[in-house]
Amino acid sequence: MHEEEQSLTLKLEGRIAGPWVAELHNAWLDAGPRLGKRTLVIDLTDVIYADELGKQVLKLIHARTRTEFVTSTPWTQYLAEEVTANHRDHAEGAKHAGNE
Repeated sequence: MHEEEQSLTLKLEGRIAGPWVAELHNAWLDAGPRLGKRTLVIDLTDVIYADELGKQVLKLIHARTRTEFVTSTPWTQYLAEEVTANHRDHAEGAKHAGNE
């Protein structure tokens, strides 16, 4: 975890699976109250795999914060897009519903 004036960064490495999902969740529980108005940055550049539970925790974090994802490979970009897709789809649906 790296804290700056405008952001708090969680750097993830390896696999977001098994016991590491609980570790991510605990890190989030620790970081969340300290976030304030800062942006949460989740650095996925060194992540090589995420299981479904890991993706669910990332989706939960994204849904509750202003999260920015840092990616480095097509796979980590895909992971970030998958995590943010439901939130974007919901926002788009609400925007379209308001225009009708």
